[in-house]
Amino acid sequence: MFKLMFKKLHALALLPALFTLPLQAADFSTTAPLRATYLASNPSQARQDPKTGAISGPAAELARELGKRLGVAVTITPVATPQAVIDSIKGGAADIGFVAYDAERARDVDFSQAYLLAWNSYLVPKNSPLLKAAEVDLPGVRIGVGEGDAGHLYLQRALRHAELKPNPPGSMDLAIKRLAEGEIDVYAASRPRLLDAVAKNPDVRVLPDNFYGVEQAIIVGKGEAARLAAVNRLIAGARTSGLIQSAIERAGLKGVDVAPPGGKRP
Repeated sequence: MFKLMFKKLHALALLPALFTLPLQAADFSTTAPLRATYLASNPSQARQDPKTGAISGPAAELARELGKRLGVAVTITPVATPQAVIDSIKGGAADIGFVAYDAERARDVDFSQAYLLAWNSYLVPKNSPLLKAAEVDLPGVRIGVGEGDAGHLYLQRALRHAELKPNPPGSMDLAIKRLAEGEIDVYAASRPRLLDAVAKNPDVRVLPDNFYGVEQAIIVGKGEAARLAAVNRLIAGARTSGLIQSAIERAGLKGVDVAPPGGKRP
C-alpha cells in the first residue's frame, strides 16, 4: 500500500517537469519566426498598445511561451475578424491563430483544447427593464451582435423568440449607437468587451449573468496532428503552472476564467 502511494506521489511530482519540457522541432515544424494571429477587437485574447504597438494578454503570453520552447522569435499580428484569423491559418500566413471555438469553424481548422473561458452577456440601456440574460429571449426583443462572432454563432442556434440583428464585428461604438437610437434592445458580446464599453459610456449597463461561456482556443491547419499535440501540451502546462491565470491577472481582465481541462465539444 505504501509503495503504491509513493508511486502516485512520485508521478504527481514529475508533472510540472513534464509540462516545462522544451518542444522539439519534430513536434512543431515551423520557420522562424513563429507567426501568430489574434482577433484585434477581443481583449480576452490580447490588446495592442496604441502608442507603443506592444501586444499583451493571455494569447500573446502563450504565443511567446511557445516560441521560447521552440527556440524561435515570435510575431503576433492583430486581424479584424474571426474569419481573418482562420484564413491566416488556411492560407499559410500564420502558424497558429487565437480564436473562439465553434463547431462550424472546426470544419476548416483544427482546434486545441480551450485555455480560457470568456463569458458572454448583454449590454442594455441603463433604463432597460431587462434584468437577467434569461429574460432576453422573448418575442419582440432585438439583439445586436458582431457578425460571425462566437456569440453570434451560438445565438443563431439557441434563440427561440428574440430577433438577431448583427452588425460588422469589432465595433462597440456602433453597438452603443444602435442602443441609443433604439435600433436594438440589447447587445451581445464577451463580458470584457462589454465592461470596456460601460467604462466609457455611463448610459449603458451589463446584465449580471451570462448566456454563454466562449472557449478561447488555438487553431492550426487541418490535419496537423503533431502541431496540435504540441499546442495542447503547451496549454496543459500553462494551466498547471499558473501561467494562464497570471496572464489574466496581468491583463486586468474581468469576466474570464481559466478553462478547466477536458470538456466535451459538439
